[in-house]
Amino acid sequence: MKDITIGIIYGGKSTEHEVSVHSAAYVCDILEQKYKIIKIFISREGKWFVQEKCGPLQPADREVSPVICKDYNLYALDGQTYKADVFFPVLHGAMGEDGTMQGLFEILGVPYVGCGVLTSALGMDKELCKLLASFYGVKIAPYIKLEKDDNYDLLYLQAAVGGLGYPVFVKPVSLGSSVGVTRVDAPEDLKPAIDKAFKYQGSILIEKGVDKAREVFCAVVGSGKNIHTSLCGELKAVNSAFFDYKAKYEDPHGCDMKIPADIPQETQDEMRKASALVFKVLRGCGLARMDFLLGSDGKFYFSEINTLPGMSATSLFPQLWQASGKKYEDILDSLIKSAFDRKRENESYSIER
Repeated sequence: MKDITIGIIYGGKSTEHEVSVHSAAYVCDILEQKYKIIKIFISREGKWFVQEKCGPLQPADREVSPVICKDYNLYALDGQTYKADVFFPVLHGAMGEDGTMQGLFEILGVPYVGCGVLTSALGMDKELCKLLASFYGVKIAPYIKLEKDDNYDLLYLQAAVGGLGYPVFVKPVSLGSSVGVTRVDAPEDLKPAIDKAFKYQGSILIEKGVDKAREVFCAVVGSGKNIHTSLCGELKAVNSAFFDYKAKYEDPHGCDMKIPADIPQETQDEMRKASALVFKVLRGCGLARMDFLLGSDGKFYFSEINTLPGMSATSLFPQLWQASGKKYEDILDSLIKSAFDRKRENESYSIER
């Protein structure tokens, strides 16, 4: 398939910049065996560069800009042009996973891998995503929403949180990778956790913790009536109270991974069913990873959706599929095919004039 050119986009302005670059390096290694690849790095300042090797910015990297043109969609200051037949975003967090980049692809008129604008935006907003899941019968943990400009009374809030029951988790509404998240076990620790979360975002959730929670994950690919789910996997934090940023990315021994998860078959089947349901409700397309919390009583709660999950060799998404008997390169091929299929389907609809 060397006649297909894929623009793999990574880096970005979010707090998950390094994670994105790490994921993209693995995706590039696999796809360049079969496709032509344009490696597109976005700096923390938002500038675009074409690279020879996926990684941090290098002096030889050529700065480019996305453009609307029939013959090319990337233009360099020195006049060099590039044309990607399909864009493959390997971006995490804000300005990449939240619908903004997807909107740019739509404007450029180029097929792209992954969920569309609406699904991506909804997926980044933990509260809206939870509300939709709950509306369709998927359990969620109780929470309190707080805005930065709310003139809240701390004693009243502590009493309300006490009604939920400690521990609680304070988190920004629309950030990933556990950035800004704090576990709170006592009323006196609530305000510092709130202040920390507000440093990252103006909307936060104070969510009831699940008793002896186990973090269980399920990968999803497809769309509409053709949605496939992987076996479930579990991650257990080793050196921290929960699966925080340090456990995920900084501590090489920060977690234990078990795929498939050691959970009852009935529970796994229900989680996979819930994963497909939430993905369909959100009008998902392409790929996602669904995160659940499993309590000691056997009940599970939908936590969040990741519409562009980590995709490196050690990430959950590829390992969940490999454990399910699927080759990762085949999954990536299917994602590229789905991008072209969606583009053709969208173009097939007539526009009234």
